[in-house]
Amino acid sequence: MSAQTIELPAMDSKALAPINWKFPIIYGILAVISLVGFGLSVGGDVWSGISVNTGFSRIQFAVPSQVTALVCTVIEIGLGIWAWQLTAARKKTPVGLPLGFGFCFVVAFLVRAVAGSEQSLQVTGLLQGTLFLSVPLIFGAMAGCVCEHVGVINVAIEGQLLAGAFLAAVVGSLTLNPWLGLLAAPVAGALVGALLALFAVRYWVDHIIVGVVLNVLVTGFTSYLFSTVLSEHKDVFAVPTVLPTLPIPGLSLIPVLGPVLFNQNVLVYIMYAAVVVLQIMLYRSRWGLRMRACGEHPKAADTVGIKVNATRVRNTILGGAIAGLGGAFFTVANGLAFGKEMSAGRGYIALAAMILGGWSPRGAVAAALLFGFADNLQNALSVVGVGIPSQFMLMAPYLITIFAVAGFVGKVRPPAQEGQPYKG
Repeated sequence: MSAQTIELPAMDSKALAPINWKFPIIYGILAVISLVGFGLSVGGDVWSGISVNTGFSRIQFAVPSQVTALVCTVIEIGLGIWAWQLTAARKKTPVGLPLGFGFCFVVAFLVRAVAGSEQSLQVTGLLQGTLFLSVPLIFGAMAGCVCEHVGVINVAIEGQLLAGAFLAAVVGSLTLNPWLGLLAAPVAGALVGALLALFAVRYWVDHIIVGVVLNVLVTGFTSYLFSTVLSEHKDVFAVPTVLPTLPIPGLSLIPVLGPVLFNQNVLVYIMYAAVVVLQIMLYRSRWGLRMRACGEHPKAADTVGIKVNATRVRNTILGGAIAGLGGAFFTVANGLAFGKEMSAGRGYIALAAMILGGWSPRGAVAAALLFGFADNLQNALSVVGVGIPSQFMLMAPYLITIFAVAGFVGKVRPPAQEGQPYKG
């Protein structure tokens, strides 16, 4: 009697991961808020005024508040259904889906916010303010990317911004030259970065503790000098200087986007270049590969001849200089003299933007623009006369930060050896 061979069906060696319904649920909740809170909460005969600066002239028009909000809500529902289908099919969600959903949600909110107001919503001014208020956040986030990719946690961004603002104001006031003040700002940030590197890399002190201490040190030191030297000699140390606005010929005349992007001062143009250069250098150059190796696997980097601690020191100082340059925004870029604690926690928001952006310069810029928009929105709505308390708008960046850290924006992973001393 011959043995009978029984063939079992082949089993898939890879088990499918559980479906994550988090984002479709969030889209559904936001769509309901848009429908009830924006679309159905205003009468059908109410209009919203919109004003746009095209670069040549100012165009003012009005849109029906309820219809516009409902159209945006319908688009949101459609995008939410699409996200639900993609999630069920285990397909990757395209980047345009959340961007389109967020755009429609913001438009519905703005139309509802200015519904029935006698003042028009200044769209161009809103975008200009968003970009301008994002400048220190973007520089701070870039500083965080440079430092943390080599394994150094840079909590001292707040102190680096404040030091840059202080030295830029003092040098600009002494020389009556804002350009020299702009050159002095990264020097102050680099000095704070050097202190961070000294204690975090050389003496293996906890990076977060060192960063917080440096923030307190810079705040106390600059506040002391402000209360004594600067206040007693205002005609010498507190003379405001301002960087001139430099419209780029041709580009500044592009309708809508021209006045927003290409009618700025030199600090904003430096920011454009810094983001592009850092994005390319970080992922497309030997320098970027070496620094990322020091943050991911320093032992392997040391094995191939990379001096890990020296690389960490250099990049920490470079990150401090980048953040210090962003500190010039508070003084010479705005034409203001130095004031106590004028960075107002922007360094911590920049750190959150870096985390929200997944430790990528490109992602950090998007997150910083989101925070800048939330910061500037309170100014735009107060001009229109919307009865929303400004405190709620001020809370928005911090709420976004909490949701980001809680994982609502997806999984983000820091460099593997971030904050860990290398004793090789």
